[in-house]
Amino acid sequence: MIASFLHWLGFGLCHQLPERSFFGGGVQVPVCARDTGIYVGFLLSLIVISIIHRGDRPREFPAPAGWAAIGLMIGVMGFDGVTSYAGIRTTTNDLRLITGLLAGYAIGAMLVPMLNDELWRTGSRNRVLDPPGRLLAWLATVPVAFVILRYGAPLLGVGFPLLVAASVIATLTAVNLVIVCLTPAFERKADRITDAWVAILLAMGLTLLEIWLSGLLRLWIESMASRLT
Repeated sequence: MIASFLHWLGFGLCHQLPERSFFGGGVQVPVCARDTGIYVGFLLSLIVISIIHRGDRPREFPAPAGWAAIGLMIGVMGFDGVTSYAGIRTTTNDLRLITGLLAGYAIGAMLVPMLNDELWRTGSRNRVLDPPGRLLAWLATVPVAFVILRYGAPLLGVGFPLLVAASVIATLTAVNLVIVCLTPAFERKADRITDAWVAILLAMGLTLLEIWLSGLLRLWIESMASRLT
């Protein structure tokens, strides 16, 4: 039952090729190695940023050094993906995971200012990951996250794919929360996380709807492809 749920969760989001995915307790993780890095990296990025900013809730995008790091991190994943799919070079699940983590961290850093600006009643005009010491501390957690995720998480057994599933839902919910908070009813209304429970539930509902619709879309595409062949 757990395996079926996990398969459904990632069905519309990822190709789910077994040879490009990790397993825990004999159960396949719901998304591939690269997507595992992206979703877990996104969630870890939000957690690390909240810790190093100590409740500062920065509403401004990174300084130029931060943007340079973000661009490089996303670019590395793009290079690995494009060159491997083009047959120029081969890649591995370890490379897919680390480049996915880099991109997930970067995307999380870009979302934080938007989430802080739309969700919280009060926030600072400081830049996320600024000064440089915060940027370096944030970057330093990436290799630690890779080691824990690659070698420690599989020891959790089926808890590993469940952890990734939770990261997928949390990532999409965080993105949808920004959208929900664009509406006047929720824009800058929360002082504490408990004040935002209705907005969070709506964002989670959107996430589950998107996952369901993406699965239906994949089924339709596969059905059309089979008819054409």
